[in-house]
Amino acid sequence: MVEKLPHCLQCVHYFITHDPGRPYGCRAMAFKSQISPGRVVFKNSGMICQLYSPKKRDPNPSGSKKLA
Repeated sequence: MVEKLPHCLQCVHYFITHDPGRPYGCRAMAFKSQISPGRVVFKNSGMICQLYSPKKRDPNPSGSKKLA
């Protein structure tokens, strides 16, 4: 049974390139591709990305600070 692939959009290493032919990139593995980098890793290795690292979420996304 295959586990769910991680969502690259939620990874700190994921980035959007300015290359129309390869718009998605992974800084950790230093490559760009036409499809999600996590899918490329799985397709080529048969393994789920081992370098996936979730982005830290801002507990206060509105940017407002609580006043004491």
